[in-house]
Amino acid sequence: MVAHAGVGSSRVGPTCAGRRWAGRHTGGVPERVVNPAELLIAANPDPDSTLPYLLRLPLGEGLVFRTSGTWPRIKALYCHPVGLEEWPRTPEIVEQVPVRSCVRRGAAIDLVLDRGRENRSQIVFTVGRGREMVFWQTARTRKQARPRVTTPTARAAGIADLEIVVDTREQYAYRFGSQQVSTVKRALPCGDYAMSVEGRLVAAVERKSLADLASSLLNGSLRFALGELAALPRAAVIVEDRYSSVFKLTTVRPAVVVDGLAELQVRWPGVPIVFTESRSLAEEWIYRYLAAARVWALDEGLIAERLGAPVESGIEQAPPEPEATVAEMRAWARSAGLAVPDRGRLRPEVRAAWRAAHRLTAGRG
Repeated sequence: MVAHAGVGSSRVGPTCAGRRWAGRHTGGVPERVVNPAELLIAANPDPDSTLPYLLRLPLGEGLVFRTSGTWPRIKALYCHPVGLEEWPRTPEIVEQVPVRSCVRRGAAIDLVLDRGRENRSQIVFTVGRGREMVFWQTARTRKQARPRVTTPTARAAGIADLEIVVDTREQYAYRFGSQQVSTVKRALPCGDYAMSVEGRLVAAVERKSLADLASSLLNGSLRFALGELAALPRAAVIVEDRYSSVFKLTTVRPAVVVDGLAELQVRWPGVPIVFTESRSLAEEWIYRYLAAARVWALDEGLIAERLGAPVESGIEQAPPEPEATVAEMRAWARSAGLAVPDRGRLRPEVRAAWRAAHRLTAGRG
């Protein structure tokens, strides 16, 4: 197979030394030092492997995969992850390209090369045929693989038993009647709707009408709300109206509102303010968003462990989920066969049993 050079790429043989590769001696054997900001593709020295290339990504100390090609041009390339020790001391370099960005986002690694063509791709971790698989793909190969995919109308992220936490102070709360969702009331530290995973509050959404958005922006409460939401791993603000409706406000100058929203988005870029056309679309957006947050939170630790990289998403610093009400704990205890009084405080062992059972259920995902 002949490697494709591409714009901005360079081919360097195994004996080449220069700016990108520097030789040093370790026990009499010259060892190549890798430039941390380059993508490297080398010939696989294993003659028995069906994957003729080694792909090295500049993420952390370096990630190495066996793969079948030098770029996913007409189809996604299967990648087999291997240890860093499999990278040869004197690799036969096939392609060597500077990297503008190499960032892991959930179950994918976004890769942007410093060349004009064939510069954007993803390394995607997925499950196929009952086992974990890794693919190297571009937008073109992904479209070819799934040419007739439409927007899903069934369960969000395929979750059959999604539970959304609704703040006890939320007035006229969404019921998610057209979605396959169960809700539970809790006193949330921030936001109106939230998702908890394995005992931690991982995502929340603040709901606003257009009038509420404008008033909270002017009195300063929206600024504090975004600051609280930003402390969570994932959060957003949803507005039950169009962005164009801001310019039709009569009780306040529209320019003041749009300037204030822009300032807040620059200050807290991790908390998007999303405008929808109606209340029903806002409800649907929250449902999909919280379902995706649940999947992300469950996968994040597994993917980080697979890559050998630390979790930097903030899940480990996420606050504990709000505790159930006494009435809810009492009802659960009776269903579990525990004796509890009709009134008054619950015994500490009942609360401990509820927490243990809740963590076990959440852990099964």
